[in-house]
Amino acid sequence: MGTVKVGTASWTDKTLLASGWYPPGADTPEKRLAHYAKHFPVVEVDATYYGPPNEQTAKLWADRTPDGFTFDIKAFSLLTGHPTKVSALYKDLRPETGKANVYPPDLEPQAYEQVWTRFLSALDPLAGAGKLGVLLFQFPPWFGIRRSNKEYLLEVVARCRPLRPVFEFRNASWFDGGNRDETLDFLRAHRLAYVCVDMPQGHKSSVPPLPVATADIAVVRFHGHSDKWTSKNIHEKFGYRYSDAELAEWAPKLRSLASEANVTHALMNNCYSDYAQRNASTLIDLLGDAAAPAAYA
Repeated sequence: MGTVKVGTASWTDKTLLASGWYPPGADTPEKRLAHYAKHFPVVEVDATYYGPPNEQTAKLWADRTPDGFTFDIKAFSLLTGHPTKVSALYKDLRPETGKANVYPPDLEPQAYEQVWTRFLSALDPLAGAGKLGVLLFQFPPWFGIRRSNKEYLLEVVARCRPLRPVFEFRNASWFDGGNRDETLDFLRAHRLAYVCVDMPQGHKSSVPPLPVATADIAVVRFHGHSDKWTSKNIHEKFGYRYSDAELAEWAPKLRSLASEANVTHALMNNCYSDYAQRNASTLIDLLGDAAAPAAYA
């Protein structure tokens, strides 16, 4: 049976810095990352969704963490079909447009290819250090089940190889009725890793929490159950602290996933104050020997 690497989706959120979770001496990015690595073996980098990473930053992450530490990287918004601010693009690839946000068709084909190339190559320091985990491709609510979207999943795998993308859906059509089996069968047939999400239900973006492994990698992301899920305020959207009882229900499910997959990551994405860090620590305690130790442990 494998172990579960438990972590959070942020270590630099302003509300986390203000929460007191970091000791007074952890007053620089380097010291905060070191403190985080004393508690958790994995972290998800969400900043790379809003703007592509640069190689120097990735090298600093690799240099500032111990052997065995893992970074999961969220794919740049343009690569998942989300609206992307022109200002977030590489300066020399920005299209001449009056739009504030652009989509892949708004770029010249060569510029789009360059975004892919630069995004992936910037991660070389992490990959070279053995600290790159998965690439999280979280698709928008309008990315529903259809042939062209399935083909795009396969395209992503081909573009990323040998790196490992994992896929999170935010459209219920993938799991409506008979589509659930169709989706899981498709993912298994192509060894595509599905991201299980625990999130508020009853919204257009809601998908059911299905703790199943469709490849040798399994990922679970915990978004919380805020009653303000549709809020544009990110802290209202994710400002939810799990109870110990809720996390206790997930412990056996994660152990089961670990028995099916070679690698299992559980990331708390309820990033407000120190909610994610406190919940992640509780989940580690609940998992016991099934939880991977922190890299500095």
